[in-house]
Amino acid sequence: MTAVHPLPAASPVTGPVSADDGLLHFPSGFLWGAATAAYQIEGAAAEDGRTPSIWDTYSHTPGRVRNGDTGDTAADHYHLYRDDVALMSRLGLNSYRFSVSWSRVQPTGRGPAVERGLDFYRRLTDELLGAGITPVATLYHWDLPQELEDAGGWPARDTAERFGEYAALLGDALGDRVRYWTTLNEPWCSAYLGYGSGVHAPGRTDPSDALRAAHHLNLAHGRAVAALRSAIPAAADPQLSITLNLHAVRPLSGSDRDIDAARRIDAVGNRVFLGPILDGAYPADLRQDTGNLVDWDELVRPGDLAAISAPIDVLGVNYYNPTVVSAGGGQGSAEHARNDGHGSSDHSPWPGSEDVVFHQPPGRLTAMNWSIDPSGLYDLLTGLSRDHPGLPLMVTENGAAFDDYISPEGEVRDPERIAYVHGHLAAVHAAIRDGADVRGYFLWSLMDNFEWAYGYGKRFGAVYVDYSTQRRIPKASAHWYAETIRRGAISRSEP
Repeated sequence: MTAVHPLPAASPVTGPVSADDGLLHFPSGFLWGAATAAYQIEGAAAEDGRTPSIWDTYSHTPGRVRNGDTGDTAADHYHLYRDDVALMSRLGLNSYRFSVSWSRVQPTGRGPAVERGLDFYRRLTDELLGAGITPVATLYHWDLPQELEDAGGWPARDTAERFGEYAALLGDALGDRVRYWTTLNEPWCSAYLGYGSGVHAPGRTDPSDALRAAHHLNLAHGRAVAALRSAIPAAADPQLSITLNLHAVRPLSGSDRDIDAARRIDAVGNRVFLGPILDGAYPADLRQDTGNLVDWDELVRPGDLAAISAPIDVLGVNYYNPTVVSAGGGQGSAEHARNDGHGSSDHSPWPGSEDVVFHQPPGRLTAMNWSIDPSGLYDLLTGLSRDHPGLPLMVTENGAAFDDYISPEGEVRDPERIAYVHGHLAAVHAAIRDGADVRGYFLWSLMDNFEWAYGYGKRFGAVYVDYSTQRRIPKASAHWYAETIRRGAISRSEP
């Protein structure tokens, strides 16, 4: 490949994280960004060769998504991407994390790419680079081509092999433009919400399939890392990562039963991914907890763990709120589902831990009824740094939904979001101060969008979207974030 743009350097952030000016300063080289996902913003669901993904099918199934909303149009980013990049530039973002629609690039999940689909991402990337914004590409944010789901989906091993081929296509097409790559976004959601509780696409509810999906997503990550390393010249110094929505798990009490409940959730929620990716093995307690659901010796074939544990350059961490659990008293999955914060279902997204009860901590809540507690983010970052010294980290999603509205003056004032982001940036700053190598922060989300099973009823964006006109209105939090980026610092106290 011939490079068409100089790529930004990928190096550790440096510099002080404290000063005497009343501000908390972040290191130079820190990536200040925002994130989105293809199905949530692109629209153009049937244009230029794109075929249905599992989320197209799911959202068009009556009763699956609130108000019958779909991502058919979403924020129409497919047509408005130039305006959106110009908006990013005005806000001062130096990086932007987007995902690629698999069925836009490879409609059946097999075979050659559709050039019209690739061309959209080429144009988007060129627009970003022209604006001085570093592109961060995510290969998969939950939108599996429907044909692959029909052939078995993530519980089928073949899907991981197809994902490796898809990754190679993207590496060939964008490797001269993109340095930062994320293989999968939140495989926990893909496996457990999609195949366990059924509150996400494809809406299946089999705990054994959920665990099989988790392994095959891990394998898909390994196949993609190998494919990207092969497709992109080493001289381009690609920075490869996976993004995990790690759970800051806390027992409700110090009782042995509650501590064991937290261990079980940590195993099936966190270590099922961290173990094979970073340590080359599935935890023994996870295998024991779930051995009645899958035969791990049969599921994990020779060579799988070596592929999954191929070295990565960065680990992406998504965080929104902590997870507080206790041992169940026979309540079962129905009570669990009412308390875990991941949608309403009679089926648990925690295979092998269906009797664990989830609790909402006291204090402030977002519009999702998620607790606001930045200490969980600090705990995750410092814990990862302690357990895996030298591992570069990025906060690839963090943000909150609130009940935003346009004032009579035409403004969107969201002081709660400003306070939320400030608190979590302070937690990131403290983690860096205490030795964690955190290289960037990506606000979720750049703009309001299709919020999965919640449809358009929840607004996470720093930019308000009027869906009837596609008008973009930067909220007060967007202006605050722009000033934060300009200074490279936040105030020591909550604004």
